[in-house]
Amino acid sequence: MTIQAIATEQAPAAIGPYSQAIQFGNLIFTSGQIPLGIDGQVVEGGIEEQTHQVFRNLEAVLAEGGAKFESVIKATVFLKDMSQFAKVNEIYASYFGNHKPARSTVEVARLPKDVYVEIEVIAATIVE
Repeated sequence: MTIQAIATEQAPAAIGPYSQAIQFGNLIFTSGQIPLGIDGQVVEGGIEEQTHQVFRNLEAVLAEGGAKFESVIKATVFLKDMSQFAKVNEIYASYFGNHKPARSTVEVARLPKDVYVEIEVIAATIVE
């Protein structure tokens, strides 16, 4: 099996020496996505706007690799403030629907660009 970088112009470019995602076999490992627009700027607004942008970024990266939210196996959510968990959880559920991947959620002292949320996922490519 080979390791292949996944890159899409439909999500912001990596802001460091890493890939948007890596594919190994039929697994896709995304880098943590933060609420940047395609222009690389942090979206304006609070936790809700930022969380929706993170999911738009994840969706674009997953699609480039041939996956979607229904094929996510594991998600890790990093929050700047755990008191925002209920809001993030509601938005999270709206993207996954009945699909419930394994998940960890942790509060961290600081995130890149001082954003409120970062999410990374592991997904399987869609075999039809």
